[in-house]
Amino acid sequence: MSESRTVGETALEAKSPYELRVNLGKDVPEVKVRSALATGDMGFLHSFTTGATVDGPGVRVVGWTAGCMWRCLYCHNPDTWTMTNGALVPVSRALEEIRKYRSGLKVMSGGFTLSGGEPLMQHRFAAKLFSGAQAMGIHTALDTNGYYGDTLSDGELETIDLVLLDIKAWDPARHRHLTGMDVEPTLTFARRLASRRRPVWLRYVLVPGLTDDLAEVAAIARFAARLRNVERVDVLPFHQMGKFKWKQLGIAYSLEHTDPPDQDLVEQVCEVFRAAGLKAV
Repeated sequence: MSESRTVGETALEAKSPYELRVNLGKDVPEVKVRSALATGDMGFLHSFTTGATVDGPGVRVVGWTAGCMWRCLYCHNPDTWTMTNGALVPVSRALEEIRKYRSGLKVMSGGFTLSGGEPLMQHRFAAKLFSGAQAMGIHTALDTNGYYGDTLSDGELETIDLVLLDIKAWDPARHRHLTGMDVEPTLTFARRLASRRRPVWLRYVLVPGLTDDLAEVAAIARFAARLRNVERVDVLPFHQMGKFKWKQLGIAYSLEHTDPPDQDLVEQVCEVFRAAGLKAV
């Protein structure tokens, strides 16, 4: 999975999801931006990465969209906040990128994951990618904060084999501090996925001093267990691999001196989820 393709002079395939990319779509006229968002015939992509093993089952190709309204304090890809930092890519070209890995993905029990940024800021483009990938027989996964979940129809949800749902916090004030946004739309989407019996992997980022309150974790665990469609919980230890982006983008970074959680803390949080009857890793 090493072949590189380009849109104009921009390679679609990145060496890693932590590659800094800016202004790739800065010259796209606003009318074209609006048309892309409305029709989904084109989308703004940060990059594709291959060989991922943490973004769904098996080995996966991951498409990273550009554009996110959230401002998570621990975001490792702040260059994806701005939509025009991504390259404007026709949906046919994006599907071509996925298609070339189809055989390998099936052999490795993998698939295609759409992440970001927040993919559902470009929900028409996302829907077309999932429909096209599913038509190729490729397993599909959406990594989302769920805030814009109501932009997808019930039929479109059926083209997504797995939702990787990020729940950042339970307490509304804590969630707003962490992300700048309200938590309730995420919880509403989680309930909708449960009512539709769509498989979910819950994702929880563990940041010492910020998201390590075990009572808070327990509240999320109780909520997730009641849904009955959460197949597993991924406890994701905070890391500093994207810190350099904040500096290069000139954005104040409040977690510069925050260390990753130690293994004991990770295990404590996993045990809280397990105590609610959930598989946590």
